[in-house]
Amino acid sequence: MRIAVDAMGGDYAPDEIVKGCIRALKRKENLQLVIVGRRESIKHMLEGYDTPRVTIINAGETIGSDEPPVAAIRRKKDSSMVLGMEAVKERKADAFISAGNTGALLAGALLKIGRIKGIDRPALAPVIPTAKDGAMLIDAGANADCKPVNLLQFGMMGSAYMSGVMGISKPRVALVNIGTEEGKGNALVKDAYDLMKGSGLNFVGNIEARSIPEGAADVLVCDGFVGNVVLKLTEGLAMSLFGQLKKEFAAGLASKMAAAVLRPGLKRFKDRMDYKKYGGAPFLGVAGGCIKAHGSSDALAIENAIMQAVRFVENRVEEKITRAVKMEENDD
Repeated sequence: MRIAVDAMGGDYAPDEIVKGCIRALKRKENLQLVIVGRRESIKHMLEGYDTPRVTIINAGETIGSDEPPVAAIRRKKDSSMVLGMEAVKERKADAFISAGNTGALLAGALLKIGRIKGIDRPALAPVIPTAKDGAMLIDAGANADCKPVNLLQFGMMGSAYMSGVMGISKPRVALVNIGTEEGKGNALVKDAYDLMKGSGLNFVGNIEARSIPEGAADVLVCDGFVGNVVLKLTEGLAMSLFGQLKKEFAAGLASKMAAAVLRPGLKRFKDRMDYKKYGGAPFLGVAGGCIKAHGSSDALAIENAIMQAVRFVENRVEEKITRAVKMEENDD
């Protein structure tokens, strides 16, 4: 299999990106990488690691984090992001990974790669930490306004991904709502509830935000407006919690001694909350794997993003999504 990686996207590009590529190559023998970016910079980073499993596509431009997404994709045709997505479109690569401009990646995936047949709206779907390893939040910001059928498709895509990539045999799918009762919520979630209840999904009903950290569901379905609020609150709460703990443990000698005793457990807790272990957020519904890595991704995060893409391809998640949509259409 062949995975394309944007070497110029993210805070630590290209060094950490290329280091992550090398780590992934060492981990997976049949993996081939298409690294897209400034050829000389990439070749310099690959010195001492000569392999026929690496192809470099030279890119003369880079899309900045603050550039208007659609305009950047249309104007910068020689950028690492555009050339990487074109590699997927032309089937020179099976999936694409970038830690660059999120808006540009989502716009480019739609303009350059295109949607899976039958999917109305692709969705950004990060896996967020929970007490039971993690749950997919879909959509996390790509679609602020949705129809009930969009939420149904989000559930189908999330279920296919969590089954194929995360190894959950029968993912529990829930609707994010203001209450657990069937009649709760606005018109959108009420209508989506009926659709999901009558589908082939392992639908467990509504879930309140307070139950998300407990791991009460594996796929959390909502529109992009609600999903982005949940995601940002989760990130902010985690940072605030760690900041407060650090402050308290540094408050005095007794606190510092307690911190020394608790350090192994605290490290395990921090590791469970770390985005790096998930690699990135897949943009589900496009015709080919597309993963948005965190902007501050280091080599470990990029390595895990690549392995995430590998599992996506190996487990034929795109085909599973296509098949699920087709079955739903036939049932209708």
